[in-house]
Amino acid sequence: MASKERIYLFDTTLRDGQQTPGVDFSVEDKIAVARMLDAFGFDYVEGGYPGANPTDTAFFAQKRTRDAAFVAFGMTKRAGVSASNDPGLAALIQAESDAICFVAKSWDYHVRVALGCTNDENLESIRASVEASVAAGKETMVDCEHFFDGYKANPEYALACARAAYEAGSRWVVLCDTNGGTQPPEIRSIVETVIAAGIPGDHLGIHAHDDTGQAVANSLAAIEAGVRQVQGTMNGIGERCGNANLITILPTLMLKPAYADRFVTGLSPDRLADITRLSHAFDELLNRAPNAQAPYVGASAFATKAGIHASAVLKEPETYEHVPPETVGNRRRVMVSDQGGKSNFIAELRRRGIAVDKADPRLDTLIALVKEREAEGYAYEGADASFELLARRTLGHVPEFFKVDGFRCMVERRFDANGQLKSVSEAVVRVTVDGETLMSVAEGHGPVNALDIALRKDLGKYQREIADLALADYKVRILNGGTEAITRVLIESFDSTGARWSTVGVSDNIIDASFQALMDSIVYKLVRNREKPAPKPD
Repeated sequence: MASKERIYLFDTTLRDGQQTPGVDFSVEDKIAVARMLDAFGFDYVEGGYPGANPTDTAFFAQKRTRDAAFVAFGMTKRAGVSASNDPGLAALIQAESDAICFVAKSWDYHVRVALGCTNDENLESIRASVEASVAAGKETMVDCEHFFDGYKANPEYALACARAAYEAGSRWVVLCDTNGGTQPPEIRSIVETVIAAGIPGDHLGIHAHDDTGQAVANSLAAIEAGVRQVQGTMNGIGERCGNANLITILPTLMLKPAYADRFVTGLSPDRLADITRLSHAFDELLNRAPNAQAPYVGASAFATKAGIHASAVLKEPETYEHVPPETVGNRRRVMVSDQGGKSNFIAELRRRGIAVDKADPRLDTLIALVKEREAEGYAYEGADASFELLARRTLGHVPEFFKVDGFRCMVERRFDANGQLKSVSEAVVRVTVDGETLMSVAEGHGPVNALDIALRKDLGKYQREIADLALADYKVRILNGGTEAITRVLIESFDSTGARWSTVGVSDNIIDASFQALMDSIVYKLVRNREKPAPKPD
């Protein structure tokens, strides 16, 4: 059997991913992400453009990876200036990096319009820049920007740019679908032509954007055609519609026989099983909720809702799962909803450590209660913690840790001392814990935030237990129209253990609905704390 060919993984989250609207990495953020990527096992971590801004310059003041090649990005030298006199090239060579990735124009239209130089001058800039980088002892690669569009406009010149980089000593020549509009069959055909023109596939990379939703497909098409380096970002972030998603590409390469039988990456199966945690940790750093429907790593990636599907999954998981969830660190979820039968409920209860017999009348009570409450607007398929509390109360017992005697929210709009109009929200919550009445007052950014702060401000003996509880996401949906609309609030919470859970509240009053969800979140946290295994004696 022929040995498998190596695919090299190049992460550009800290460079191309930083072009994402709303994403602005600090130096500390970049250091944290670089460590995450390095520890996970990517071959290359591209960190940014030293010299272009203070953040990237500071980031490249020292090497930020231990095992991965640390890559600096920048332009080839300017036309009409020698390599030794180009300040941008000097900044790249002086950066504390293992490798340099040059961006080079490969579309003659861009050479004329953007660079304002001749085609031959651009080729000379590519050659001289690569030679200077190689001479400085850097592993060198060239991103041929707009390569596929350039090839379709002038194939001879696009190939000349790629060949100039390769012949000058570039380890990788990366073919970029910068506009993201090339289709997979075109990618495959053009890559095959490049290889036939004399640039071997083990020196070629692919850099795809997702403007037609095909960045992953285009990357895989390029690999099938012969490239052996694939570039992308964490969770597919990037400018416009994003970059190729390495979190999707990697499991596909490692788990799907069409690729796994032919190729190998630098990662072990054990490392792949950590990819869901990596994806979610990165979203947490960006302060955004993970995409529930993300392939492989999303909370819904292995979730089954319909009763007939759930029954099949319980008997033979392969019927509705394309890979075992645990191979990517995810888990199977059989969701409970008004569409679910007993199989859904029993499976979900069993996963939560709640044993119930199929003939137990309390199970019928729970199913009827879920269907009745979902008809009122509750959505337990997206609120796992609220479902568990409802199930425990129906099938057993949930301690009354504290009792809320009442709460009040006030919103006042007034002029401050500077004459600026502002709104101030204040909440008062009164609770009883072990017979003692406690009252908390708090201000917040809106009434719900004030209520959340006040509720968690003083829970007596339970206060230390909820100190690490935080809200990750808050969603409001109006379920019907008019001034008497029913509101559903979904809250996602997490704690210092990394656990995440969701709760739901429904009311014709948004404050009341929010309070229900907040209450469930706190009670679930307290219940969960009591289910942790007791510490082993010393």
